[in-house]
Amino acid sequence: MRKEFNITGVCFPHLHYMMDTGAKMAAIMDMVERGQYFIINRPRQYGKTTALQFLQNDLEKSNNYFPIRLSFQGIDSKWYESDEAFATMFVDEVMKMLKFTAPDLASFLEGLLSKVEDMNGLSEVITQLVHKANKKLVLLIDEVDASSNFLSFLSFLGMLRTKYLERFSPIHATFHSIVLTGVHDIKSLKSKMRSGDQAQYNSPWNIAADFEVEMSFNPAEIAPMLEEYRLAEQVEMEVSPIAERLYYFTSGYPFLVSKLCKIIAEKLLPQKTERRWVLEDVDRAVNLLLKENNTNFDSLIKNLENNPALYDLVYRVIIEGDVISFNPDEPLTNFGRMYGIFKENGRLAIHNRIYEQRLYNYMTVKAEITYGRDYNFSEHFKTAENGLDIAAVLLKFQQFMQSEHDKKDQDFLERNARLVFLSFLNPILNGKGHTFKEPQISEEKRLDVVVTYFQHKYIIELKRWYGEKAHQAGLAQLSDYLDRQHLKTGFLLIFEHKKEKSWRQEWMRVGDKEVFGVWV
Repeated sequence: MRKEFNITGVCFPHLHYMMDTGAKMAAIMDMVERGQYFIINRPRQYGKTTALQFLQNDLEKSNNYFPIRLSFQGIDSKWYESDEAFATMFVDEVMKMLKFTAPDLASFLEGLLSKVEDMNGLSEVITQLVHKANKKLVLLIDEVDASSNFLSFLSFLGMLRTKYLERFSPIHATFHSIVLTGVHDIKSLKSKMRSGDQAQYNSPWNIAADFEVEMSFNPAEIAPMLEEYRLAEQVEMEVSPIAERLYYFTSGYPFLVSKLCKIIAEKLLPQKTERRWVLEDVDRAVNLLLKENNTNFDSLIKNLENNPALYDLVYRVIIEGDVISFNPDEPLTNFGRMYGIFKENGRLAIHNRIYEQRLYNYMTVKAEITYGRDYNFSEHFKTAENGLDIAAVLLKFQQFMQSEHDKKDQDFLERNARLVFLSFLNPILNGKGHTFKEPQISEEKRLDVVVTYFQHKYIIELKRWYGEKAHQAGLAQLSDYLDRQHLKTGFLLIFEHKKEKSWRQEWMRVGDKEVFGVWV
């Protein structure tokens, strides 16, 4: 059977091309061997369930451990109505699993089911099961998020916590290790543990060890998957550079890496005359991915739309270029990191370039729809070489801003000037070109926008005006960036956040580069 790149559900080595999980699984197994209780909390489609499956496989091969794996996803809410109902459900689910792996233990549990009247009864059954088994029991529970809002589940965690603290006493014998998976870190849940409206922070799982295993994949871990694919499919490629390029766009997010590979293998390669992957294929796959709808992107957008404060924070990072310190205790930062939006990069940063570009595109088009006017002058700016006259585009935008300067929506234009320009630019490109952002950290809060139009490329730097000294330093930085892009001409759009604007425009020479600047 031919393998494929998998983007849905659990990955299986005999069915799917997979990245190297060796170091990750060794670290997880080490935590289990040390008897730790922990939760693998990572964003959706980050390989949590696959890791749990691999851990189960490793434990089953061991002579020392016996895994009991459950999933609480799809459990009927009636089982959460009381502690007794939940405890009964838990034993019943364990019995179903053991019927196939340890029938004698399943029969043993069936004889104890009548004792399960509450969490104390469940605690006693667990102790007897541990003594009955001839191996160390490891409890694996997938998708615990669905249960975390129910008091009976929190009571269950509290019972396990009590047993853990007394685990060396024979009458409290318990699971050697417990591994949970979910998006949320249930070590700290704000839950209603009392009647009425009195809520408190409750930590029934504060015994859990910190899970610090890096679940994203670095280029060295991506490369073996590409090498296996190359050999199996007889495809030519330089593995290391392509692995680096995949990491550049994805920051190792498992779903995104596999998705890009799947696009190249199944959409781009069949269109070629030679069976060869090149670096440009990764860039083309990124462009295709950014245009498609999928559940991963849907979840990304939904999490922003459901939290306006988080949306505003992401807007500041992506559009305004604000430099914000990373603080894991800050609620919005923590929430964004939990959902895979943020990462720490010495500051608050978007997790990966694909997410950053997707959100940039979304915010730009949203502004175009919400605040857009008739900007569609695309044919007016087209050159004889099938390119764009970017200088004319900037002058037209300056004219627009000048005409709107004294109108009632001036405050909006001032606050959202960058987004207004990006939404102004979209209909001019008119599906024939694209914009990509390259954030730059500087005193001027630069935002470098790479515009592609057919075969042409242009660099437009958006920045705030902080005086002539900062301006000259910014020009030098722009010159360096043009060098890296192999361009001789660049463009500047400078926002003057003051009442009296200069409305300047000029060509400037920076070394061997020409830069056209427009002030708005």
